[in-house]
Amino acid sequence: MTRTPPPLDPTQLAAYFALIEASSLLRHAVEQQLRDAGDLSYVQFQLLATLGDAPAGCARMTDLADGVVYSRSGLTYQAQTLEKRGLVTRTPSADDERSVTVTITADGRAVLAAVFPGHVAVLDDLLFAALSRADVETLADVLGRARDHMRRTPPRSAASRRRRRTAGTDDAS
Repeated sequence: MTRTPPPLDPTQLAAYFALIEASSLLRHAVEQQLRDAGDLSYVQFQLLATLGDAPAGCARMTDLADGVVYSRSGLTYQAQTLEKRGLVTRTPSADDERSVTVTITADGRAVLAAVFPGHVAVLDDLLFAALSRADVETLADVLGRARDHMRRTPPRSAASRRRRRTAGTDDAS
């Protein structure tokens, strides 16, 4: 029998609504800045930034989808859009013929360099300006623990493959 969770107390409810509203306000401002400075969507920026941080500038599509918490099909569309702009390349993975590797190009790095100063300014102005250094450290700790707890469940792309394999079909992404 499924246990009914207790209702949220007023502090939990306030924390939840503050998190949702703050993240919505911040995301809206970030999305506007990314569109204005680099003609990028938020997900496209996440992909470029993730690839830009990767040691070889590349990652498998499935790993990218899990990292940015986006569907494989949606990520494929975003990667195709970035590839058409010359910001990434897509090639078959060297270690798994079913996978595709995405690599950031020099033009992709240039777009990142163009959008980062404004991106940092938005974060500083909207998120960090109202917080002390201790607040930022606490926020990083609290959100990091919440994220790590949520990440203990299988990534969405891996979970869907497991369900399909159980049902008798393979997913070749």
